[in-house]
Amino acid sequence: MRKAIIDMGTNTFNLLVADVDERSFKSIYSTKEPVLLGMGGINDNRIADDAMARAMLALQKFTKTCDAFEIDRENIRAFGTSALRGAENACAFTAKVKDVFDVDVSIISGQEEANFIYQGVKLNHDFASPAVIMDIGGGSSEFIHANANGIMQMHSLDIGVSRVYQQFDFPETYSTELQNAIFSYFDQCEDKAMDCIEAETLIGASGSFETFYEMIFEKKWEVNREVTELPMSELRRILNWSVQSNQTERNKHVWITQIRKTMLPIAALQVLWALNRIKASRVILSPYSLKEGVLYE
Repeated sequence: MRKAIIDMGTNTFNLLVADVDERSFKSIYSTKEPVLLGMGGINDNRIADDAMARAMLALQKFTKTCDAFEIDRENIRAFGTSALRGAENACAFTAKVKDVFDVDVSIISGQEEANFIYQGVKLNHDFASPAVIMDIGGGSSEFIHANANGIMQMHSLDIGVSRVYQQFDFPETYSTELQNAIFSYFDQCEDKAMDCIEAETLIGASGSFETFYEMIFEKKWEVNREVTELPMSELRRILNWSVQSNQTERNKHVWITQIRKTMLPIAALQVLWALNRIKASRVILSPYSLKEGVLYE
């Protein structure tokens, strides 16, 4: 069966078209749009008008693509995450999407999001030893502690990069004082939920981790079915550079994708915080995450 997944994230909208059977799937087409749905409103619990307009333009492109692949509307699975979860005008937005594109949008909870991320990563990682999945989002970041028997703990924390970026007044550079304030914000949002989570391996679920891969290896991340280990010394070098860089330096860096040039320091701070929090000594990158997990809902 051919399906389309539309993941309406807080920063990025993703489209995946795949042929799916009971045991495997074949990706036919994928793309993303830098919508910034949470910009200008996420910390006020609303979707700003200009963000809504960008969302509709992205969905117009996505639905045209679905039509080109002859995907019936009932085989399009569209969902919203953190920005829509907390938005007072989320129902107005989803109603507009239904009216204009005849696409039903469901808004998933943080726990549902974490579970789908796990289902996606599990497609190509066996969890022979315990590991923690980290998915850095725009509005929330998900942490899933799992082993060969399944999920042990999962947490969705409101520490997404767009939310933090706006919370701290759109910084361009990150002083030591600001870094410490952001770490304290992470701790406050975490509120001891992750005290019992510890694992040697941190699994980065696509997104910002793909950018860190490209910065380390200076080549484009090619999606396949294999996980890839990121050398820890090089990863820490890239993370520290990202935090210490200014906007001009990030703008000039050819391996930082445009959507991440502004908020990459916050993603780097999150990874540094998580590595310390769970005492991980290795990091691997999974090509699969939320949208792949939703394929088998």
